[in-house]
Amino acid sequence: MLESVNSYPYETRLNILYPHLTVIDEKALSDACEYKWFNQTLCKVNDSVVRVAIIEGEYHWHKHDNDDEFFYVLEGELLIDLEDRTVSLAQRQGFVVPRGILHRTRAPQRTVMLMIENAGIIPTGD
Repeated sequence: MLESVNSYPYETRLNILYPHLTVIDEKALSDACEYKWFNQTLCKVNDSVVRVAIIEGEYHWHKHDNDDEFFYVLEGELLIDLEDRTVSLAQRQGFVVPRGILHRTRAPQRTVMLMIENAGIIPTGD
């Protein structure tokens, strides 16, 4: 049985914060964030969304059966645990986790990243 986004201790906001033809101020949003694990959908581009995440600590293991997921680090360091290795991303580095791959993200210190994914993806996994 799938658990809802609200079943996890993360602040996850799936509403689209910025409509088309609006300047997106990610830095102001990130600077104002008081949560240890925050995810906000910034905008929609065709059938995908761009989300910002401000994280510190560990996410749970999960996978997305039908969707790839792209991570791009703006500040800090992101660790992506896969079943056979851990990928470390520094600032200005990105990585795609293909659909169906079990993974977990974590950040040893406050990290800000962008994610691009299908608009219908369930952030906590399938």
